[in-house]
Amino acid sequence: MRRLYLLLPDEPSLRALVEELEASGVPEHALHVLDNLSHDLSGLPQASLWQKTELAHGLEWGLLLGAFAGLVGGWLVVAFPPGELLLDPQWLLGITTGGGALVGAMVSALLGAQEHNHLLDHFKRQIKQGQILLMVDLPRAQVEETRELMRRYHPEVEVGELQARKSG
Repeated sequence: MRRLYLLLPDEPSLRALVEELEASGVPEHALHVLDNLSHDLSGLPQASLWQKTELAHGLEWGLLLGAFAGLVGGWLVVAFPPGELLLDPQWLLGITTGGGALVGAMVSALLGAQEHNHLLDHFKRQIKQGQILLMVDLPRAQVEETRELMRRYHPEVEVGELQARKSG
């Protein structure tokens, strides 16, 4: 998937573009609108916590680091058992790894939800000035077709592109 970042000058341009994208087959769940709250964007797909924060990124890293920490902790208990170890070592490693992954994901998700999405820093000034950001998640095959649509019918739109994170 690729994410196109489209900066639009005003609400009428945004509404027209969203209608055209949906008519061309882009599903509503692939569209995410972000603005400075000065526009009436009712009825448009608003950006959620997944797009506005580092929640997804925090979940990924927390899951990975928590699982690693749990595995290391479980391995230490198996290697240096406190007294008599009555649990099966494989079961213990599975429990500590899974528990570490769960705790790591929860903690990192809580922290990530409080951190703004750093990929959006590039657009901060324009959004503060009243422009509207439309994020469009597209399969790679549709990216060039959508860029061409922008060039041909919407020269007022500034188009940027970054690879979307897997879970965002």
